[in-house]
Amino acid sequence: METEEKSLNFIEQIVEKDLQEGKNSGRIQTRFPPEPNGYLHIGHVKAICMDFGIAERYNGICNLRFDDTNPAKEDTEYVDSIQQDIAWLGFRWGQVYYASDYFEQLYNLAIDFIKHGMAYVDEQTAEQIAEQKGTPTEPGVASPYRDRPVEENLRLFQAMQNGEIEEGKMVLRAKIDMANPNMHFRDPIMYRIITSHPHHRTGRRWNVYPMYDFAHGQSDYFEGVTHSICTLEFVVHRPLYDYFIDRMIDFGYQRNPQDVEDRSHQFEFNRLNISYTVMSKRKMLQLVKEGLVAGWDDPRMPTVCGLRRRGYTPAAIRAFINTIGYTKVEGMIDYTWLENAIREDQKEKAPRVCAIFDPVKLVLTNYEGAGEDLVAENIDGHPELGTRTMRFGKELYIERQDFLEEADKNFFRLSPGGREVRLKNAYIIQATGCEKDAEGKITTVYATYDPDSKSGTEGGNRKTKATINWVECGTCIDAEARLYDRLFAVENPSAEEGDFRDLLNPNSLKVTNIKVEAALRNELHPVEIVEGIAQVNHYQFLKQGYFVVDPDTTADKLVFNRTASLKDNWQK
Repeated sequence: METEEKSLNFIEQIVEKDLQEGKNSGRIQTRFPPEPNGYLHIGHVKAICMDFGIAERYNGICNLRFDDTNPAKEDTEYVDSIQQDIAWLGFRWGQVYYASDYFEQLYNLAIDFIKHGMAYVDEQTAEQIAEQKGTPTEPGVASPYRDRPVEENLRLFQAMQNGEIEEGKMVLRAKIDMANPNMHFRDPIMYRIITSHPHHRTGRRWNVYPMYDFAHGQSDYFEGVTHSICTLEFVVHRPLYDYFIDRMIDFGYQRNPQDVEDRSHQFEFNRLNISYTVMSKRKMLQLVKEGLVAGWDDPRMPTVCGLRRRGYTPAAIRAFINTIGYTKVEGMIDYTWLENAIREDQKEKAPRVCAIFDPVKLVLTNYEGAGEDLVAENIDGHPELGTRTMRFGKELYIERQDFLEEADKNFFRLSPGGREVRLKNAYIIQATGCEKDAEGKITTVYATYDPDSKSGTEGGNRKTKATINWVECGTCIDAEARLYDRLFAVENPSAEEGDFRDLLNPNSLKVTNIKVEAALRNELHPVEIVEGIAQVNHYQFLKQGYFVVDPDTTADKLVFNRTASLKDNWQK
């Protein structure tokens, strides 16, 4: 049990200071605002843990709000998956909102901007607008449409909404300052036309849609968000966030008389970057659409559903996020930290079983009888976690690498010459010889066993320098093991030149047929799906790694995914 309370991160310090000073009437309200244009990934989880964690810690509310302002990329499939992933992680939201809930208010607000001479309709192309924005050290050039009369701007904006203007032909821009050193203030776009795709909630009701900067802060304000927490790339957006809220207040959009003081404020933390993967939804979508991965839930993907299918647990993921913490400095987190989190989570939970990946038959020449049942603890030294039965007999499978016909003094596993080796949870044996096929490959290993050396008996206390795994030939189960590794072969694929797809790790998935203990026979059924999530069991395959049953499992085929190896194999 922890005796010291974990130190506060800088955002928690801000929240506590606000509470002490009585800001926001003592309220704490956060929100998690994903755009429903893809599946959540581990980077989003860092924001989820912050947004929901702050609300949990300070008896506040965290709402879920979908930033659905671009119908060309959004879908209810993503809405459903986002809610499913958040719930699976163990978080509960207060209310579900959508930016589209405020389309009417935002449209009217845009009209107020036009009426106050603070917005205009621009007919330039996106390329022209970008070129005229200038550089961080040089001021921008005013649009030739910047000084349009208010009445003309109102008429054109209405025409945009009426569907009379072709998509891409006009935008509505805020009229702020083309020389501002913050380029986001150089007449940012407030609205654009999208007629090619219906909205997933409002259908064809709208032909103009607000940009992120014009919808986000206002949505926070409408909902009463006190702490709008986001990642560092939005630091430069914060002045614009405040500017639009200030204008709302000027125009009389207060929710109550305290709104001028009780208002939303934005705070930023470092985003999550993990080595050997990408966090760009655009790049992930490319991988999925081009068949370079098996889907959003491919266990190599950094998506929440991919991590879940690979065998990561909510506890492990949240522990990982808690370990890396929150700062204002961007950096790269080694993938090993994530793997260590699941190892730590499962080391006292996952039952141990024997699985043979490269089997060779072992025949105990002096064993008589039909066989016997041995009892083994699921986790050595923890009888309270249960036991299992291991069938033992004359013919077993062992790992091919556990036998050498000619071995030097540093090889302690099975080899002819009188060396004793223990079979896990069973007997001590000595190899006597082997049989080979025409190509010289060993097909059968022969050995004798000591019937007085059974594990758990007085004679079973005799020590050996090696213990090897085994399964009984007649009762073991054939299974498929999918050995997943890091998706990319380079540490930071986003920083490399050229096509990121050329950097994929060709060994990120290896599929092999294995033989597993009969105790896993109860897994030979289709994986149960509850509320869209596979209910799976975790195992540690002795000397191999942590594995989880894959949803592809059927009554005829048992499939396992490797969650993580027992130790990091990538350390330099």
